[in-house]
Amino acid sequence: MPPTTESMVAASAAVASNPEAPTESWKLKFCTVCASNNNRSMEAHLRLSTAPTAFPVISFGTGSLVRLPGPSITQPNVYGFNTTSYNQMYEELQSKDERLYRNNGILNMLDRNRNLKWGPERFQDWVPGLPRLDHVSKGDKGALGTEGGVVDVIITCEERCWDAVVDDLMNKGNTLNRPVHVFNIDIKDNHEEALLGGKAILDLANRLNDAAIAQRNTHGPEGWENGAGAARLSFDESVPEILAEWQEKNPNLPALWTLAWL
Repeated sequence: MPPTTESMVAASAAVASNPEAPTESWKLKFCTVCASNNNRSMEAHLRLSTAPTAFPVISFGTGSLVRLPGPSITQPNVYGFNTTSYNQMYEELQSKDERLYRNNGILNMLDRNRNLKWGPERFQDWVPGLPRLDHVSKGDKGALGTEGGVVDVIITCEERCWDAVVDDLMNKGNTLNRPVHVFNIDIKDNHEEALLGGKAILDLANRLNDAAIAQRNTHGPEGWENGAGAARLSFDESVPEILAEWQEKNPNLPALWTLAWL
C-alpha cells in the first residue's frame, strides 16, 4: 500500500527537524527565484525536484505582479502572486487564444508549472521559518524536506532579482540567525535559455551538496543549522572555489554570490 500524504508529512517533518539525520538521507535545501516564478525559476525547480538525487526546493518571484506575454508588448497578461494558480492561468489563456499561447510556448510552460506546484509565490511575502506543510499536502514537487520553511541556498536567475532578494533578507532582520548562500546565475528570460540554465543550476546544486556531505562526514553535523561547527565553516569557506570551478564550465552564465542570513 502506498504511503498516505499524512504519513509522508510526518516522516519528512521528522527528518527536517533533525539536522543530525544520517548523511544519506540529508540534502541541502534550495530556493530558486526569477521575476514572475514562471519560467526560469520553475525550470530550475523542475530540475532540482526531479533529479535522480532529488533536492528539497521552493521557488518564488520578486516582481510586484506576475507578468506573462500577451498579444503585444503593451498588453501583457497580469496576475497576482499567491492568489492565482498556474491552472487558472492556463485555462484563461487557452480560452483567450489557444493558438497564440501554444505557439509562443506559454501554455506548455504553464502546463509544466501546474504539475510542479499550485501557483506563483512572491519572495518578499515569504516568512523564513514559517511551516510549509500545506505545500506537501498539495503535492508540490520538492516540498518534502522544506516543511520547516528554511533553505540553505537561494539561486536567482537575474541580477535585479538577486538585488531584491539580498535587500529583502536584510529587511527581514535575520530572525533565525541561519546562514544562506545566495547565488545569481544570469539567464535570459526565454524558454531555450531557461532549459540550459536549469541544467546548469542542477550541476551547481550537485557540486554544493557533494561538498556539504563530505564536510559533514568528516566533521559531523553539529552546529550546521546556525552556521557553527567545523563542517559548516569548512563548507562555507569552500563555496567560492566551488563556484569558480562551476563558472569555468559555464562561462556564458555569469554568476554572483554572497553569504546572507535568514
